[in-house]
Amino acid sequence: MSAVEPFDTVDLIRTKRGSGTLSTAEIDWLIDAYTRGYVGDEQMAALAMAVFLNGMERREVRDLTLAMIASGETMSFEGLGKTTVDKHSTGGVGDKITLPLAPLVASFGVAVPQLSGRGLGHTGGTLDKLESIPGWQASLTNDRMHAILRDVGAVVCAAGSGLAPADKKLYALRDITGTVECIPLIASSIMSKKIAEGTGALVLDVKFGSGAFMQDIEQSRLLARTMVDLGNDAGVTTSALLTDMNVPLGLTIGNALEVRESVEVLAGGGPEDVVALTIALATEMLRAAGLPDADPAAALADGRAMDTWNRMIEAQGGDPRAALPVASETHVVTAPRSGVLATQDALPFGVAAWRLGAGRARASDPVQAGAGVELHAKPGDRVVEGQPLFTLHTDEAARFPRALESVEGAWTIGDDGSVPVRSPIVAERIA
Repeated sequence: MSAVEPFDTVDLIRTKRGSGTLSTAEIDWLIDAYTRGYVGDEQMAALAMAVFLNGMERREVRDLTLAMIASGETMSFEGLGKTTVDKHSTGGVGDKITLPLAPLVASFGVAVPQLSGRGLGHTGGTLDKLESIPGWQASLTNDRMHAILRDVGAVVCAAGSGLAPADKKLYALRDITGTVECIPLIASSIMSKKIAEGTGALVLDVKFGSGAFMQDIEQSRLLARTMVDLGNDAGVTTSALLTDMNVPLGLTIGNALEVRESVEVLAGGGPEDVVALTIALATEMLRAAGLPDADPAAALADGRAMDTWNRMIEAQGGDPRAALPVASETHVVTAPRSGVLATQDALPFGVAAWRLGAGRARASDPVQAGAGVELHAKPGDRVVEGQPLFTLHTDEAARFPRALESVEGAWTIGDDGSVPVRSPIVAERIA
């Protein structure tokens, strides 16, 4: 005889549809029942839409997060003998910050376990970028991950399927039911995985603007506040930086292109905005790890961060000195007149890189390692007629027309006197 379920899914849907609140027991049961298949996708879709429309109270979001953590295994880094601190970005165009950041922070003796994902749509995936390095492997056993953290200090790898399986199931459902952009569901999704990962401290890079997941700064601020509260409530020291994603980050968008730029940063060079954000996040992570006086800029300048990068790549089977893949076809777009580059809208350039083959439309799609967009100027730079503005890279020339279509109107050249004011890359800190 089967056990009698303590709650009725339809009652829970009606409660949220009517802007009511679910109890801790109801949320615990709902997530468990959905994970084991008792609650169907159609019922969870209805509930997700009710949450999308009516929201959740702070206690409900906390309960949802903890229930998703409880749906699977959790990790622990207590035996490492090192403080652990992780970083999570909500994603953007040209966001390669994890690559220089993880070895930079690890060069101070802090363990940085970066469980990362792959790109979908215009937002690039950290694992796709690193896989453009010959030999580099994303999948590691827990034992191997612990060994690299102990010996090198930084790991960037794929998350195991055992962490928060309820979230994986619910995320796939949200993706096809128009309920992705919902702060309680986004916050619980991100934080359930990060808390289950077992890190001692967490710094969030929450982006706003054209190329961000949340384009409105107020919504980004609310998301950051919700996630910071969730982390601190769970005993993970958590803070967030709100960062500008109206303009592409750095001068490259695409996998191997972004690895090359990251190595430039580790060598003490690289674009000003990438360096500034890397140092800001490193400072925040080192503060969370109990090192408020650490100087990450010095570690970039003296080669310590680069040494850690080389060891990190080698520990996962990669050759940091090997040549990176280069696309076989390029198309250069030049300035139609002289003046000042006034605008450069992030999202269209992200879409262009995706259409060139740097991203994927479905999770199963392959990516081109060398594909993407290389920018030769940023807003505020003076340009001369005929000067290259950006170069498109792909292995298939047939991809150029649609990529060019996506950036039509995404950039403008103004008169010499109309220099745009560059906003600071970090708008606000939330803790």
